[in-house]
Amino acid sequence: MGIKERRTKILLALILLSDVNLDFVTFDEKLQRVFDLSFNQKTRGTISTLLKEKFIEKRTDNNHSTTTNSDQNLMLQEPSDKSLTFGNRYRLTDSGFNELTLKFPFFRFLREKWDSKWRILSYEIPEKKREVRDRLRREVSGWGLGPWHRSFWLTPHPIINNLRELVFQKEEEKYIQAFEAEYLVGSRDILIEKVWRKSTLDKKYRDIFKIWHEVLSKDGEKLDKFIKIITTYVEILKIDPGLPIELVGNNWIGFEAFNVFKEIRSILFS
Repeated sequence: MGIKERRTKILLALILLSDVNLDFVTFDEKLQRVFDLSFNQKTRGTISTLLKEKFIEKRTDNNHSTTTNSDQNLMLQEPSDKSLTFGNRYRLTDSGFNELTLKFPFFRFLREKWDSKWRILSYEIPEKKREVRDRLRREVSGWGLGPWHRSFWLTPHPIINNLRELVFQKEEEKYIQAFEAEYLVGSRDILIEKVWRKSTLDKKYRDIFKIWHEVLSKDGEKLDKFIKIITTYVEILKIDPGLPIELVGNNWIGFEAFNVFKEIRSILFS
């Protein structure tokens, strides 16, 4: 599905199979097959790390629990190798959701309200420091940033704290300036088209709809079809900057695609 990092696969699986409500998802054979995730020692180790970082939570049935929780049959347990077994249920925490949106910003404003602030990132890194510049670009590539002018990048996402943590006491720090601002004068539609190529992204979504229609119209196993659907969807989620509804409008095709995907999921993954 175009994602090699096991950690990212797990976080993405939890939101694509649960919606932005962050419901619990069962790690079963279907999930493993769709996301190409073998439930081996490496996967268990990654899940254990995510639990310790509080990016995910695990739910375990425990009919003999004495917990004072209002639901006497549910417990969020601390991670242990023995407890990380096939069939457990996991969900993203708010922290895990925020971590995921650094790679897939599309999801952020489905849960959060935009604060109407713009973040401007400027960096001028000498050519002789190309490896530093390339590393910075890779690390911020999923933050919804778009090129505004030479050496100036723009995003509506609240990434300033992430940027501070990223460059603190690193070589990149001395080459970077960042600002927060309000939009006062000019056409936002023109700005959005210039920075994020909204019309191009719209076309890519329409092309995906055509692919989905072809997949659904052919005979085949449901899960095989769903793998094709989710693979194409992930590819466009990688490049969608996740602009808030205030900037793209209620009828933005990206929102429509997410709703269509959920409908397809209910048919093919049920």
